[in-house]
Amino acid sequence: MTEKPNFETDLAPLPTHAFGHRALTWWGLVGFFLIEGTAFAVAIAAYFYLMNLDQAWPPPPFLPPDLLAGTLFTVVMLLSEIPNTLAKKAAESKDLPALRKLLVVVSLIGLVLMVLRGFEFASLNVLWYQNAYGSAVWMLLFLHTAHIATDWADTLVLTALMHTREGTKSRRFVDCAENAAYWRFVWLVWLPMYALIYWLPRLA
Repeated sequence: MTEKPNFETDLAPLPTHAFGHRALTWWGLVGFFLIEGTAFAVAIAAYFYLMNLDQAWPPPPFLPPDLLAGTLFTVVMLLSEIPNTLAKKAAESKDLPALRKLLVVVSLIGLVLMVLRGFEFASLNVLWYQNAYGSAVWMLLFLHTAHIATDWADTLVLTALMHTREGTKSRRFVDCAENAAYWRFVWLVWLPMYALIYWLPRLA
């Protein structure tokens, strides 16, 4: 009969990694959400402040951004949550073959989104230095683009790691799960910004 481990003196049997609120990285991610959420809130507040100073938004002769690129970007970003959720579930169940495939899919979607974002900048119908409206719109779009680029780079690194022996380590599955949670933050904060950039000027 084997003796039960005494966790008061022997911590070796305890797991070194966990998912969700039991993981230190999860709490770090929550703190990051609070900090970056505040940054987005301040940027949106600045947008409304500048909007209230102008009689027309956008001021003539400038036109609101073209809808095609921004709307297509939004649709692709919303659809990206499907493979993202599947990747998170694969990471939590430590299904390495499925996770590898899904990370490749998510990485390719990130590339598509970066290309679409480039078309968005080209279809704003205003440059950042031309007036307060242009500065506000470019500020919001650039801020969100920085978060997309950050998560895309992280996804590419994880995709590469999970295709090596490093991908068999438990902590890498936790990293993939937290990366998927971060992507949810990125597309959720985009929805109000999409409304501000593309629809509010048409209704104001």
